[in-house]
Amino acid sequence: MKRPLLRFSRGFLLLAAASMFGGMFSATVRAQSEVFLCVDQNGVKEYKNTGDTKGCKRVSLPPLTVTSSSKSSGGGGAASSKPAASTPSDFPKVDNGTQKARDNDRRQILQDEMKSEQERLANLKKDYNDGTPDRQGNERNYAKYQERVASMKEDIARSEKNIDALNRELSNLK
Repeated sequence: MKRPLLRFSRGFLLLAAASMFGGMFSATVRAQSEVFLCVDQNGVKEYKNTGDTKGCKRVSLPPLTVTSSSKSSGGGGAASSKPAASTPSDFPKVDNGTQKARDNDRRQILQDEMKSEQERLANLKKDYNDGTPDRQGNERNYAKYQERVASMKEDIARSEKNIDALNRELSNLK
């Protein structure tokens, strides 16, 4: 048995989107047009904002109440004393000493990664030899040599980008 599909017309989707985005204001949102449920001969259901085709029935929808998530206290537009996002009471807390230890561990890991990446870059540049690396025995074909040189150049660029990213991470630490 084939399961009927559920489709929405463009007008219905626009209506639904307008209703959702109307939530920026605290109000009751009412649909400006009617909504129809249409079922074709294959049993496929489709919601539309017009009932001009055969098999369509008007759907009665209650008004949609949407409230804004940001509220201000008083009439003067002053900010609320309650924070916008609160931490759940069962959220794990870490004391300052533990956090400092974690930050120091992170700094040490980043510095170790930086050191190994700098060593890798130095080795890559040494092997690259300013664009003229020594040929290997399996590179009698010049195209193979050029492919290896291009690959080495890409590896050097990637390593330099890694070093830049590690420098950014280290500079972001407190």
